[in-house]
Amino acid sequence: MKTPKWFLKRNIISCALLPLSAFYFVGSRIVFNMRKRHEYVSKRPVICFGNILAGGVGKTPIVRNVAKWFDAPVVMRGYKKSKETGFIGDEAKMLSHDGILVHVGDRKSNLILLNKQKSKTPIIMDDGFQNSSIHKDISVLVFDEHLGFGNGFILPAGPLREPKSAIHRADAIIVIKNKDVASNFALPTNIPIFYAHNKEVCPYDENTNVVAFAGIGYPEKFFKNIPVKIVDKRSFPDHYQYTDKDIKDLIELAKSKNAKLLTTEKDWVRLPNWAKKEIKFSELNTEIENGFYDWLNKGVNK
Repeated sequence: MKTPKWFLKRNIISCALLPLSAFYFVGSRIVFNMRKRHEYVSKRPVICFGNILAGGVGKTPIVRNVAKWFDAPVVMRGYKKSKETGFIGDEAKMLSHDGILVHVGDRKSNLILLNKQKSKTPIIMDDGFQNSSIHKDISVLVFDEHLGFGNGFILPAGPLREPKSAIHRADAIIVIKNKDVASNFALPTNIPIFYAHNKEVCPYDENTNVVAFAGIGYPEKFFKNIPVKIVDKRSFPDHYQYTDKDIKDLIELAKSKNAKLLTTEKDWVRLPNWAKKEIKFSELNTEIENGFYDWLNKGVNK
C-alpha cells in the first residue's frame, strides 16, 4: 500500500487510530517476549541493520556497503517475491546484483545453515530488530533525518513499529543526513551515532527531461534528490508489482512529454525484462563516515 499521509503529520485520522495502536503495541510485546524464550545464538557474529519505522528509511544501501566491506552473506525475509525478482524480493535482487550472497526466507533457518560452514565471517541481517528469536551481536538502527520519527505514533496511527524508547536496545545509530530535518527528531546521547550521505548516481545529465516513477515507502525522497528535470512523476505503493499496462502507460506519458523514464533501482528489478530495456534507474549510493567501520570492526572482533 502507499504510505498514508498521516504517517508524517498528525491529523484526525491518525488520532482516531490510536486505540488500534495500543492493541498493536500490546500484541507485538507479547510476540516479542514469547520469541525471546527460544532465542537462537549464532556461532558467527550477527550484525543486524534495522529500523523502528515501517519501511522507506534507506537501509538496504547500507546493508550492501557493509556486506561488501566484510565480504559477508546477508539473511533477509525477501519481501514481495515475484517472478521478475527471481522469487527472492526486490531488495534481495538488488544485493545479489552486486555479487553479495543473499539467503532469503526464514532467517533463523538460514543462520543455522550458515553456521554449518567453517567461515568466521560475520552474517549481516537486513531488518529483524524486532525479531527477538535471534541473538544479535551488534544491532544498528537506521534513520532518515528528514523523516525522523514520522508523526511519532505507533502503527497504524503512525509509522513506528515500536516506541522510541526501543532505540536503547541498539548498539549504534546511523543517521542519513538531509537538508530538511524533522522537528521532532532527537536521539539519545548515550549511543554512538554515525552519519551517512546519500548520492543519486543518475544515468542522465541535469538538463534531461524525465518522467520519474517510484513504488517505495517515501517516493518524494527519490523525486527530490534525482539531479534531473522532472516534468511529471507517478507514485505507486511500496513493493508494487508493475503490470504491462502500467509500464505501457508510463512509456506513453514519457513520449507525450518528450522525456525519458527514470525510476529507482528497487523498482527497476521488479520490471519485466522487456521493460528494463526501455527504462533506466538512478542508483542510490550511501557513504557512511569512516569512524563507523572502525567501530564495527572492534565490535566484531572483541
